[in-house]
Amino acid sequence: MSSFSVIKNGENTGVVTPRTGERYLALDVLRGLTIALMILVNTPGSWSTIYAPFRHAAWHGFTITDLVFPSFLFVVGNAMSFSMRKFDSQPDAIFWKKVLKRTFLIFVIGLFLNAFPFVHRAEGEIVLKDLSNIRIMGVLQRIALCYFFASVFIKYFKLKGSAIISVIILLLYWGLMYYFGDAGDPYSKEGNAALKFDRLILPAENLYTGFGLPFDPEGLLSTLPAIVNVIAGYLAGIFIQKSGNNFTTVMKLIAAGLVCVLIGEIWDMVFPINKPIWTSSYVMLSVGWSLVLIGALIWIIEVVKLKRWTYFFEVFGKNPLFIYVMSGVFVMLLSVIWINGGSLKGWLYDNFFLSWLEPYNASLFFAVIYVLLLWLMGYWMDKKKIYIKV
Repeated sequence: MSSFSVIKNGENTGVVTPRTGERYLALDVLRGLTIALMILVNTPGSWSTIYAPFRHAAWHGFTITDLVFPSFLFVVGNAMSFSMRKFDSQPDAIFWKKVLKRTFLIFVIGLFLNAFPFVHRAEGEIVLKDLSNIRIMGVLQRIALCYFFASVFIKYFKLKGSAIISVIILLLYWGLMYYFGDAGDPYSKEGNAALKFDRLILPAENLYTGFGLPFDPEGLLSTLPAIVNVIAGYLAGIFIQKSGNNFTTVMKLIAAGLVCVLIGEIWDMVFPINKPIWTSSYVMLSVGWSLVLIGALIWIIEVVKLKRWTYFFEVFGKNPLFIYVMSGVFVMLLSVIWINGGSLKGWLYDNFFLSWLEPYNASLFFAVIYVLLLWLMGYWMDKKKIYIKV
């Protein structure tokens, strides 16, 4: 596809949708859950008043928020366990065309979000952004690269080969981070190899600066171990399809997940769990909890048959990329549009949330309302059977 594909009112206008039997509800729910949480943690009323569980770990460590992004990569891999089937009977040229176009589109959309709305406020005046200084990497850019490399590995090395490659990647990354990091503390914020590598490739002005220095938590080198999160999701998806949605499958998923969590915690002793540099121990921990979560969802939804609550998350899961992009677009517009000498977002927060709630609750409630408004957009799209894909 060279552009967005839209399925409207049940009519396909540019994309082949999978058969109903090729999907399972737990995947849609997990995908929707991760999108909802990504929006929730990305749009507090104020960044200075956030409850601890909704903050990322400052450097080493792990919070529930640190599980959101790797879980989405895991879900990307789950979805690939269905979509990659069709390439088995097609020429390689079709595979490369599909994967390269999808990678390119997702990466470019990420760049668009970094540049949008192409202006910023300077002393109250609207000024055009210097696009030569925009951040190159980001969440969608990492998803694009992980999707590309995972697709290639899975296509040409199959299940066993991809699993072996995953182990090699995690061990190789550990070696690179240790050998090329600062001698005193190879995993420090200022001296880690991921930062050094990114600075060799990308100018400082094109890197994220939220850590107080030019360093990108979705950088190039640290994208390498993130590929394993996608491959793990693929392997889990194949296992679920072969084993079925039953109690035995659930127990095996949860057991495998807990083993991965244990490995991550043990590895943490020598290679700290750290999201910004996406350490190998962090990969194992996040893959472990993703396996436990998908297992729990299959048990609740498919084994116990408790499905009435799932539709809220299905809405997010049916248009995940579009809703995520719109969440960024809307909040950036709220920040650049001014009212009474300040941003519209700040005005709404002060007058409709902070005016009657204490700061931490106001900040959380703002994020919850924002998630619900985006859900309403997704709900309308679902009722109209509009599904936007790349």
